[in-house]
Amino acid sequence: MSACKTRCIPVPVRSVYLFLYRRVYRQSWTGQMQISTQDETSNGPLTVVALSTLLSLVVFTAPLTTLEAMTADFGMSPGVQAWVMSGTPLGAAAGLLTAGALGDTLGRKRTFVGGLWVTALFSVIAALAPTGPLLIAARIAQGLGTAGIMACGLGLLGQVYGGDGFRKAAGIWAAAIGAGVAAGPILASLLLGFGGWQAIHWLCAVGSAVLALVALSLPESRRIGERMDIGGSLLLMVGLSCLLSALIEVRFGLSATVVALASGGAVLLILFFHVERRVANPILRVDLFRRSDFSGATIAAFASGAGVLALMSMVPTVMVRGQGHTPLLAAVVLVAWSGMTMVSALGARFLPGTLSVRMAIIVSILGCMAGQLLLLVAQPGSHWTIFLPALLVAGVSNGILNASLGQAAIQTVPAERSAMGSAVNNTARYLGSAIGIALVSILISGIGGQSFFAGWREAVLATSGFSLLGALAMLGLAERETRPGT
Repeated sequence: MSACKTRCIPVPVRSVYLFLYRRVYRQSWTGQMQISTQDETSNGPLTVVALSTLLSLVVFTAPLTTLEAMTADFGMSPGVQAWVMSGTPLGAAAGLLTAGALGDTLGRKRTFVGGLWVTALFSVIAALAPTGPLLIAARIAQGLGTAGIMACGLGLLGQVYGGDGFRKAAGIWAAAIGAGVAAGPILASLLLGFGGWQAIHWLCAVGSAVLALVALSLPESRRIGERMDIGGSLLLMVGLSCLLSALIEVRFGLSATVVALASGGAVLLILFFHVERRVANPILRVDLFRRSDFSGATIAAFASGAGVLALMSMVPTVMVRGQGHTPLLAAVVLVAWSGMTMVSALGARFLPGTLSVRMAIIVSILGCMAGQLLLLVAQPGSHWTIFLPALLVAGVSNGILNASLGQAAIQTVPAERSAMGSAVNNTARYLGSAIGIALVSILISGIGGQSFFAGWREAVLATSGFSLLGALAMLGLAERETRPGT
C-alpha cells in the first residue's frame, strides 16, 4: 500500500482503514475468483462483506428514532414522513436485481464497491439536505447503493468460501443483518444529542467510504461475456418503483394516484417478464422458477418480509404511539428481536448436518409465526416487558431463517449467477416487507373507526398468515419434487 493512499485519508479514519486493510490482506489475494473449503481461508473478505451488510441495515433503520427530529426541522406531513421511512427500502428493492445483473456481468467486486461509494455520496447529501423532498431523494439513492452491497456481498462470499466454510460465512452474513437492525436505531438516537439527525448520515458516509477503500482488495469474479440487459433493468426498476410507491401512498387511503401507480407498475412488470424470456443475458432467468428449490427459497423470502419482518418493524410504532413509550426505549426493546436474530444466525452453523436447508427454512418460519402470535397480548396499558417473549422467540427463529435463506439463495442457482440468486431472494424479502408494512399501517391507522389495538391484533393475524402460507408453500414444493416425473 503506497504512502500516498494513506496520506489522503483523515487521521481518525486512517487507523480503521489500516486495520481492515491488513485484515483483508492477511493472506495474499490475486484478484481472481477462488473457492476454498479449507479452514485456513482468510477471514478478510468475510469481515468486509459482513461490516458492509451491517452498515446497509444501519442506513435502513436510522429513521426509526430520528423521524421526530426530522419532522421538527422540516415540518413534514404524515405523507412525507412515510416517504422518508420507505425511501431506502424502495430504492433497494427496485435496484437489487439490476445490481445482481451488474455483478454477474461486470464483476461482483466492482458492483459491491460501487454500491458503497453511492451509499457514501448520498449519505452526505442526506446529511446536508435542506428540505424534505431532497432528503427523500437521497434516501432512495441510498437504497440503490445498498442494493449493490446486498446483491453482491453474498455472491462474493459464495465465490471465496465453499462447503462448511460458506455455511459459516452465510451465518455471519445473516448475523450482520440482525446487528445492523439492532445498532441503527440506537446509534441514531445516541448521536442525536451530538449532531442532530444528520449525525447518523455522516457516520454512514465515513463508514461506507472506508469500507469501499478496503473492499478494493477483494477478489473479482469472472464476468459473463454478454451485454447488460438495459431494457429489462429500466422496466424492472420503474415498474417496482411504481408498485412500491402505490404501497406507500395507499396507507393514506385509496386514491386515483394509488390506482394509477399500481396499474402502471403491473403493466411494466408484465412487460419485464416478457422481455426476460427473450434476451441473451436476462436480469432474471425466468426458467429458474421451474426449480422447486429456487421457487421455494423465493417464496420463503417473501413470506419472511411480509410476515415477521413487517410486524417486528412496527413494534416501535406500537410502543411509541399506542403506549406512549420513548423512541429510545422502543429501539432498545427491539434489540431483543434483532440481537437474538444475530446470535441465532451465528449459531445456525451448529445445526445438525442431517437437517436440510429446506427443512430449516420451514421450521424457522413456523417459529417466526409463533413469535408473531405472541404479540396478540399487547394492550394499551401493558408494560414494555410484555413484548419480550414474542421478540425472543421470533428472533431465534428469524436468525436461523436468514442464515438458511442466505445458503439457499446461492445454492439454488448456477455458480456464475450467484449475485442474481442473492438479488432475487432479497428483492422478494423487501417486496414482502413493503406489502406487510403497508398492510399493518392501514390496519392500525383507525380506518373504519376501530381502535389502534383492535387493528394491531388484525395485523398480527394477517402477517402470521403470510408466515404460515410460506411454510405451507415450501412443504407443497417439497412434496411435488419427490413425486416421480417431477
